[in-house]
Amino acid sequence: MQILQTVVVKQVLTETLKQSLLSSYQDKKSQLEKEYEQLRFELKKTERQQKSSHQEKASFFQKEMEQRRQKMENLEFQQSQLDILPLGSELKEKEVQALIDVSIGDRWEETEKTIVIKDGIVVEIR
Repeated sequence: MQILQTVVVKQVLTETLKQSLLSSYQDKKSQLEKEYEQLRFELKKTERQQKSSHQEKASFFQKEMEQRRQKMENLEFQQSQLDILPLGSELKEKEVQALIDVSIGDRWEETEKTIVIKDGIVVEIR
């Protein structure tokens, strides 16, 4: 019998991957900063309009700005954690679905699989 099972894909932390992740975090942070500044500009613009819907718009912009700020803090935390991790550590990248053959008498624990990738190349299937 074949079943669908979730397989964990892990990346081995190498210098190349580390630099790539740091660059990605920095790009995302820059984008969030731009969005935050745009929202701040729009908030100031609505404050000048003095209309009845001003409070609703201001609340919306403040909420969106807070979300961006939290995402930036999260990215900073991820960057600090990445700096702490030693090279060779395994990072969970994603989960994928795979077809697994299961027969009577198979050990269920042994059907769980993990794929390990290093610099874009599969190096191990556990």
